[in-house]
Amino acid sequence: MDRNNLIIKHITNPHELERMFRNDPKTFKKAFSDAWEQHPDSQVLGIWHERLHFKETAHPEKSSFLQKRFVLMGILAILAGISTRILFHFVEQEAIAPLNLAFGIIPFIAAYFVYTNSPKKSVIYSLAALLLISGFYLNMLPLDYTDSIILAYLHLPIFLWVLVGLAFTGNEYSKGSARMAYIKFNLEYGILYASMAVSGMVLAALTMQLFSFIGLDIEEFYFSNVVLFGAAALAIVATYLVSLDLKLAKNITPYIAKIFSPLVLATLLVYLITVLWVGKNPFLDRNFLIAFNGILLGVLAVTIFSITESDSDEKKNLSDYINVSLIALALIIDSVALSAIVFRLSSYGITPNRLAVLGVNLLIWGNLIWIMVSYMRFLQNKTGPSPIQDAVTKYLPVYGLWAAFVTFTFPFFFK
Repeated sequence: MDRNNLIIKHITNPHELERMFRNDPKTFKKAFSDAWEQHPDSQVLGIWHERLHFKETAHPEKSSFLQKRFVLMGILAILAGISTRILFHFVEQEAIAPLNLAFGIIPFIAAYFVYTNSPKKSVIYSLAALLLISGFYLNMLPLDYTDSIILAYLHLPIFLWVLVGLAFTGNEYSKGSARMAYIKFNLEYGILYASMAVSGMVLAALTMQLFSFIGLDIEEFYFSNVVLFGAAALAIVATYLVSLDLKLAKNITPYIAKIFSPLVLATLLVYLITVLWVGKNPFLDRNFLIAFNGILLGVLAVTIFSITESDSDEKKNLSDYINVSLIALALIIDSVALSAIVFRLSSYGITPNRLAVLGVNLLIWGNLIWIMVSYMRFLQNKTGPSPIQDAVTKYLPVYGLWAAFVTFTFPFFFK
């Protein structure tokens, strides 16, 4: 019996029709037209007809808005590329700090979000003022690379990231769902940008190799002009593509979270056991303490990544227990790091580096405790999963405030 007869035969069996469609969609669609001609009055086939031939009605206003977004993306990408190239010229002359290159990209990403989200004027003015103040302040700092200046350079990007989040969330900056959407945007953006950047690097390598065959070394020129321009412009293009919700990276992030989290947990457990075995001591070894804090930040990032990509339903699964294990491990690492930092402060005195590390460890410790308590209540069926995500999203401004505090005060406190 041919496929056409099978469709008619199972016309009252939705499960079988769905199975046939999923097994071979192309053949199903071809055979469906004959079945539809024979039974045009069938409600079941009518539903399938709409499903197979549905086309969303075009809305002129929406189409015009999408076209304007595309044009805006192109303009902002070109401006980002030009601005970054100009800033790079002054960086090469050692007239400004390399961190200025961020201002060749971040304001244009923020401008794109301001256009698409249409926040109220108070948000726009605040955003513009904070970006201008940050840029002016950065270039008022001396280029002597003391500890306090380096700390300002390290923390300013975090503050700028929070400002981009303000542009992204717009008028809904206080809502946890908007902040969670911003975290997801960053995950998808990172995957998409990295994918396109790898393609760009392959093209760059191929181009330079082709020119080398004819005796021309274009490496310096190509990097300074084409690669730098393209990297900055690509940041705007990636923002545009992710904001279109094309599911280019959206479908892969949950699987990365489910695969990566248990691997990180297993790796860290083996690493910590090895550390105890070989007798490494973060209280006495400064470099190991720095590495210990790096591990802590990595575990926190993976935990937030996993929570962000967790299912929003009430069901508990293996990923939740892995997340709890990661949080517990991070708390152990943070507690040891805090003890070591307090020991070094009491033994060797206050320095900007020690104070900055102490502050960020205290912030992370508080955030991990909040997440752990929320997770335990969820696993005990006392709450749903939303308080866990609240523990992540509501804490984001705290990191931004700490980054601003270090950036704008440490260079003056520790001259």
